[in-house]
Amino acid sequence: MDKQPTVYILASKHNGTLYIGVTSDLVKRVWEHRNDVTEGFTKRYRVHRLVYFEQHISMDEAILREKRLKKWNRDWKIKLIEDANPEWRDLWPTL
Repeated sequence: MDKQPTVYILASKHNGTLYIGVTSDLVKRVWEHRNDVTEGFTKRYRVHRLVYFEQHISMDEAILREKRLKKWNRDWKIKLIEDANPEWRDLWPTL
């Protein structure tokens, strides 16, 4: 996967704790989360399963989308995930 602005959602498990982030290198960033490279939310709450991502044309567009998603209520976020990934499969192996 080439570097491209991407918004992603990680989950601790099916219907578990969610984390929304943005990156220009999804493979690298998800690897960092999965390997607890830095201290923070995903390490503390073991949020390592990539359950959703969407790529964007520009980083500005991706950042704007990330900010909007973070303001959504939990039910909307779950619907977004389940529309694209009903089983909440870990998408990491597909990258």
